[in-house]
Amino acid sequence: MRRNKPSQPRSIEMTTGSLWRNILLFSLPLMLTQVLEVLFNLSDVAIAGKFAGYVALGAVGSTTLLVSLFTGLLIGMGAGVNVAIARSLGLGDDEQLERTLHTSFLICACAGLLVCLVCAGLAGPMLRMLHTKDELIDSAVSYLRIYALGLPAMAIYNFGNGVLSASGDTKRPLIYLSVAGAVNVALNLFFVIVCNLAATGVAIASAIAQCLSALLIVLHLLRRPDACRLQLSKLRFHRAECRRVLMIGIPSGLQNAIFAVANLFVQVGVNSFDAVMVSGNSAAANADTLLFNMMSAFYTACASFISRNWGAGKIDRMKKSYWISVFYAFLVGAGAGMLLLLFGRQFLSIFANEPEVIDAGMQRLRIMGFSYGVCALMDGSIAASRGIGRSIVPTVIVILGSCMFRVAWIYTVFAYFHTIPSLYLLYIFSWAITGVAEFLYFHRSYKKYVLDARIW
Repeated sequence: MRRNKPSQPRSIEMTTGSLWRNILLFSLPLMLTQVLEVLFNLSDVAIAGKFAGYVALGAVGSTTLLVSLFTGLLIGMGAGVNVAIARSLGLGDDEQLERTLHTSFLICACAGLLVCLVCAGLAGPMLRMLHTKDELIDSAVSYLRIYALGLPAMAIYNFGNGVLSASGDTKRPLIYLSVAGAVNVALNLFFVIVCNLAATGVAIASAIAQCLSALLIVLHLLRRPDACRLQLSKLRFHRAECRRVLMIGIPSGLQNAIFAVANLFVQVGVNSFDAVMVSGNSAAANADTLLFNMMSAFYTACASFISRNWGAGKIDRMKKSYWISVFYAFLVGAGAGMLLLLFGRQFLSIFANEPEVIDAGMQRLRIMGFSYGVCALMDGSIAASRGIGRSIVPTVIVILGSCMFRVAWIYTVFAYFHTIPSLYLLYIFSWAITGVAEFLYFHRSYKKYVLDARIW
């Protein structure tokens, strides 16, 4: 068959073979992709600070929350595509797969365009609402508006990444992101050093890199010889498939955005300490992004394997996929947390030189090092629920258990003790509480919608 040509990458088999082996092989390229993405994002900040001065650095940094909000929404839409495509592949229904594929492309393209218009049009008011410093506001607005131009391309890339991951191909997104990331770094250096464009240059480089990654993944999908081939002539909305994608994508995207908002309250707590403590905690927070992105590879595997096996009628492999994915994520979180406890000072020295700043950062790492593994149950259970088409209730649970709980903690426990440990202990407690609730919901939904053989 044509799909077995040597030019076609060998996909990870989801419905047969060892789940331990296949989930690991599926997740490792995704993990590397996530690590590279974090490193490339850090390069934007590093180049801005190193070669363009503190104003450019501050301008880029002041947009972090808004960038996280908008990109989180688009990543969530990609999660919806992943689950819907995986289910269609598992069912072996090429007609449904075709409708889902082309509907998903249009949904993601429209979402990217909408987010772009909102981000670019409201950049100034949003940054002023966040009390961006007067000396930074002009550069920050310019950066955010130009960065927004790359958001439709980011949406398309996340669509393609969702399709390829659902088909078991996690290597191509890694390759495409590596190429785009290298171009991003090179253009950053060119626009900032040669063209002297400061924060604007960083934004232009990011937008071009996003367009390149989207172009590469779309060109591949247009040339695929199998059922996942994208055909422009077949682009149209199909109501049932649109509903499936949005029922997963919208709650997932909102969840990402809500986490970003909830963390604002944590940052307010951090800002109540002196500048040394704030700087130390900012340096330590870089570990969060790195570890969470590494662990997320197993959550993608969880949703993909569960949805694919559900469609194929391999019910016995669904629960196994869930527990194996959670276990792998726990190992990464707990293992990396222990390494940070042992080598935290060396890690912090990458971002800070002052001993007092490193000492401040270690106060955070001593708490978070024991906490990272705990969130595996929460995020793994959320991914598993998405794999069977349940996304709204898990999002509500996250809002109550993680977000509102954190706010309440800050105004009670932290307000009473007012120490860094009392602030960051909220993570391990909120993750534990929310994790148990998400597990119970998934277990109930699994019995109701899978074992009873109901179609979502």
